[in-house]
Amino acid sequence: MREAQQTASMGETGRRDSIPLRSVAGIAMEGGKLFIARRIAGGSQGGKWEFPGGKTEEGESDQDAMIREYQEEFSVPVRVGPLLGSASFEHRGLTRTLNAYRIYFLKTDFKLAEHTEWRWAGIEEIEKLDFVPSDSRLLPALKAYGKGDPGIQGLEFCAGNTPQG
Repeated sequence: MREAQQTASMGETGRRDSIPLRSVAGIAMEGGKLFIARRIAGGSQGGKWEFPGGKTEEGESDQDAMIREYQEEFSVPVRVGPLLGSASFEHRGLTRTLNAYRIYFLKTDFKLAEHTEWRWAGIEEIEKLDFVPSDSRLLPALKAYGKGDPGIQGLEFCAGNTPQG
């Protein structure tokens, strides 16, 4: 079943502008490190590091958005795993939700379309990088995921998705 797209209506002309209020971020893990990529320069987030993903389109599930975004941004297929956590953030005066999903690369021959570089990095390194603010809000949930501790203040951790020890 496809999830309903959250949207906001703006404008005083009676015209409805559909603005996605839900975004997704893919969290790939390897050897205790996370996959990150640096955005192409330009715009308010240009040149910053991020967990790749993007806005969901109208009528699109989070999982379909994640598959589409990795195909568009890296030309690779991914398998989408469990929801790891969510964070809220403000963008252009609207509250948005960012859902972070565990992803698995099916291929790793990346072709960068919207990024200048990618790498694997530990949380401590990520905390020192110029990271997209909305994605930074996911770091406490990812730290807890690594420790199996769902007690996160300010972030919703998805029960049942803690690593099995």
